[in-house]
Amino acid sequence: MNEAPVLYRRVLLKLSGEALMGELDYGIEPTVIQRIAGEIEAVTKLGVEVAIVIGGGNIFRGAGLARAGMDRVTGDYMGMLATVINGLAIQDALEARGIFARVMSALQIHEVCEDYIRRRAIRHLEKGRVVILAAGTGNPFFTTDTAASLRAIEIGADVLMKATMVSGVYDSDPKLNSEAAMYDTVSFDKVLVDKLQVMDATAVVMCRDNNLPLRVFDMTEDGALVRAMTDDTVGTLVTASP
Repeated sequence: MNEAPVLYRRVLLKLSGEALMGELDYGIEPTVIQRIAGEIEAVTKLGVEVAIVIGGGNIFRGAGLARAGMDRVTGDYMGMLATVINGLAIQDALEARGIFARVMSALQIHEVCEDYIRRRAIRHLEKGRVVILAAGTGNPFFTTDTAASLRAIEIGADVLMKATMVSGVYDSDPKLNSEAAMYDTVSFDKVLVDKLQVMDATAVVMCRDNNLPLRVFDMTEDGALVRAMTDDTVGTLVTASP
């Protein structure tokens, strides 16, 4: 039996930092990061070019401490550094599997990773390397969701894959409402008007205005990422006109 054809040539995968915690209260659970690396390896073997943006919430959340009195700019820079730590961990897990990977940071940290340069990032992807884009946009007040949208547009990704811990986009919180219904497809405008909490508003508007499709899916299931590359019914597709 022939394998299903892949839907995308180049993708940007947005991972939350919390996805790396597993059962821990904070930090990185080794078994979780190994599973994620295995999923990424499987996708690269399908011939898909993969870029990753990861958050830092498993280590530090600048916005949360800002609300507690810390200077917001300082907190945001600390959060950016946390994403570099996570990026290095993913790079290590991928390289242990023989997958070439590069961490590219929006902040200059030459001793541990490359600077983010758009053309260089695209070249890495063309050579089959996984590109891990760390430190957000390099600016305070912007979330890693917004960084993911920006980088996906810059590198010419076919889709932004938003990995979550729920099956897709629902009309209400499925953890609080057992009657919540999941959308197969939904428009960016509806996400914004109904405040569906898919990503922050800036990220959603960037996707909408640049015609970048967004697929929201559950990354906690084994094989979910590969299925999302080959099955257009996985999760919820957010587009300009569903």
